[in-house]
Amino acid sequence: MYPMAIAAFATIKLLQTATSEAWLTQALGDLDTILLDHSHCERKAAGVALNLMFRYPSNAKLVRALTAIAQEELSHFEQVNQWLDQRGVPLRSLPAPPYGAALSREIRRQEPDRLLDSLLVAALIEARSHERLGLLADHCPEPDLARFYRSLMASEARHYGIYWVLATTYFDRDEVGDRLHTLAQREGEILATLHPQPRIHS
Repeated sequence: MYPMAIAAFATIKLLQTATSEAWLTQALGDLDTILLDHSHCERKAAGVALNLMFRYPSNAKLVRALTAIAQEELSHFEQVNQWLDQRGVPLRSLPAPPYGAALSREIRRQEPDRLLDSLLVAALIEARSHERLGLLADHCPEPDLARFYRSLMASEARHYGIYWVLATTYFDRDEVGDRLHTLAQREGEILATLHPQPRIHS
């Protein structure tokens, strides 16, 4: 039904599982809620970058890279909010799916493991965002909204690439690869059960 899903997944090297057709059907059935959740996702992504900068202020490469990501995520937050305004959808809270909290529980608490896991979890979330925005861009029935989703894809890919590069900057590549495999497997398990309400990460 959605042949582009397979092609989109093939370009996402960090992920171990592809998004299900059930998620895409659910998302396309309630685009207003997906946009509202997308707004929350962009705000949270900026927060993740800022929190890492505050936690590791002496890591100069990390601070410079994540400053740029935080700025871009906030720009996307504003763009999504403009779409919500156009559609008459007010900003409001949404019950969060288990995805983010479940991934956060996988982050080890002792350093330097905490830094490595934080970077890789952020990379996985950005990679999943890239994949799913691509699916929405390919299948959204509203051409202008589809173009908007497509315009965000390059930055999402750049973001997960930056988190990956930072991980390999501060840690041995083999260690990064082994830990990424474990976390990516867990990420796929979390998404195996579809959240009953449409969310970007559900």
